[in-house]
Amino acid sequence: MCRPRSNCIPGSAGLSFPTLTPRFMFLFSSRAAMAGAALVALAACAKAKPNTGASPATDPRNNLKAGLLDAAEYTSNMKVLAKAVSPKGFLGITNSDLAFTGNYVIQGNYNGPVVWDISNPSNPQLVVAYECPASQNDVSVYKNLMFMSAEAQNGRIDCKPGGVRETVSKERMRGVRIFDITNIREPKLVANVQTCRGSHTHTVLEDPKDKQNLYIYVSGSSGIRSAGELEGCADAASVDPNSSRLRIEIIKVPLANPAQAAVVGRANIFAGLSDNPRHGLSDADKEAAVKQLADARARGGFVAKNPQSGLDQVVPPQIVRPLLDSLAKARGASTPNAADTAAARPLVQNALNRMFANAAGAAAGTGAISERSQCHDITVYPSLGLAGGACEGHGLLLDISNPVAPVRLDAVADSNFAYWHSATFNNDGTAMLFSDEWGGGSSPKCRAGDKAEWGANAIFKIVNKKLVFQSYYKIPTYQTSNENCVAHNGSLIPIPGRDVMVQAWYQGGISVFDWTDPTKPKEIASFDRGPVDSTRMVSGGSWSVYWYNGSIVSSEIARGMDVVDLTPSEFISQNEIDAAKTVKWDQLNAQGQPKIVWPPSFSLAKAFTDQLERKGCSASTVSALRSQISAAEKANGAARNDALNKAVTDAEGARGCDGAKVDMLKKSLQDLRALAM
Repeated sequence: MCRPRSNCIPGSAGLSFPTLTPRFMFLFSSRAAMAGAALVALAACAKAKPNTGASPATDPRNNLKAGLLDAAEYTSNMKVLAKAVSPKGFLGITNSDLAFTGNYVIQGNYNGPVVWDISNPSNPQLVVAYECPASQNDVSVYKNLMFMSAEAQNGRIDCKPGGVRETVSKERMRGVRIFDITNIREPKLVANVQTCRGSHTHTVLEDPKDKQNLYIYVSGSSGIRSAGELEGCADAASVDPNSSRLRIEIIKVPLANPAQAAVVGRANIFAGLSDNPRHGLSDADKEAAVKQLADARARGGFVAKNPQSGLDQVVPPQIVRPLLDSLAKARGASTPNAADTAAARPLVQNALNRMFANAAGAAAGTGAISERSQCHDITVYPSLGLAGGACEGHGLLLDISNPVAPVRLDAVADSNFAYWHSATFNNDGTAMLFSDEWGGGSSPKCRAGDKAEWGANAIFKIVNKKLVFQSYYKIPTYQTSNENCVAHNGSLIPIPGRDVMVQAWYQGGISVFDWTDPTKPKEIASFDRGPVDSTRMVSGGSWSVYWYNGSIVSSEIARGMDVVDLTPSEFISQNEIDAAKTVKWDQLNAQGQPKIVWPPSFSLAKAFTDQLERKGCSASTVSALRSQISAAEKANGAARNDALNKAVTDAEGARGCDGAKVDMLKKSLQDLRALAM
């Protein structure tokens, strides 16, 4: 999730104003900010039938009963194993990303990491909830180390609550924290690695050529901090070689002494990228913007002209609050009064003009240099030496063979994408999926009338190290205007011979879809709840959902943690599920994508046989295969080998139907035969 952050800095008149990130400027300009344009558009389309936001009556996910812990639920080809509620002090505070180690799930939370024991997936047990406030507190692990992102202004180097009141302070923590979790019940903070833009997310890279060090790619999307707080930070124009813009900071972690972790590089993987066109508001957003502007004026809220568009817009509290606080402080008070509010009104426009000064005169999407080129997330695939960068305005394919000097191989842009958010490779590295977090994760973007290409996934083939577009995927259901919903974090499910993924959609629930054919992605399973609140927008839903050692684990923003399982259906057989469950990892960070390798098993051979049947291959061949595989499973020694040899021969009967699948099946049979020898 990307929510706007503010970084208060002294203004020239001794007042404090926020430094806005390019992402916040984009959301500010294109969401509520464009109410003026919405008024024009609505006037021109007055005869058009308004969008009611109604879901198709045939979709069971439509109109589920709302509730925090008692919302109605719907599952399709899935079953819910457990619903763990966040502990006291963490319930109601945003749950974020997940990492896995052994039998433990480490769940990020804006109050600190929460550790669950899922030895029994149907009954997760709370291990520890460790207070360390910041956001987003995304987590990763490597052996006995845990890493956690800190970006907001309230993070402290000592993990204590209360935040930091001073504008510039050495007590503030914005970067990556490193903990020793040898005793996971008592995490020990061993290092705070400060970065210029904080760490919204981070990616742990295990370089196959360097066993002594880890590398961390830091994606920071907050405002650039003062050089007085962190030496070397420069809020300069993007073309300035010393600028902290358009960079990813790279941390090196010596495994022998993690306390010595430090930033060793600031890679510019954005050189030469131009800003790209963006789509405008949806009809529903236009209506909401008009209402928001009218409501703000009626209650005496702050309204000003956007310096880029020239249109009236509501000024959000991230801009107004620091100004009001400064006015109150100037007269020796701690709380603004009516006089401060009146004095602030003429100053707000000047503040906006100053914040947008770098972009003045340039229409959105036409700049020579993209001002949205910070990465939100980077997924590395170390065994292939590749990474996928979801970098706000672009999707990138990177060569990471040298971890401290990543090289951009290709970049793609799409006017249907508002914000390139995350990336996932298929298992053989021949395709990549990018998600679009249109609306920042806090808005309803799955309503009836919202385009299927907006807030969706875009799937690309990787051809000669270039990204070639194939299709979009968005959940095939509608959500209400009180449910934040858009594509978010997910991972592959190790169904052999197929590209199957589970993905979080906030209050759109979780969706399992098959993108083996990248031109025709299809949903095959889902789990959804009703909204947290049916009367107003309250953030909730699945932040991230990942497959880990046989379970699907979801971080539920408002409620806690869910554990679900696939059930057999016309889309996935029990044999495919069983084969997936043979894949075991010691640890998992979804952004450090591992190569999936299936151990030899009869489930694997049966899964490939089921896939031949689903493809429509010869019924007699499929029947013969099942007979021989069943005989081999029951036999031992020479009898087992004989049955496996016959199955290898029988498999050739499906060669004309699906030669690639036949090769997979034959290899699985040969691997079983090798085990029997």
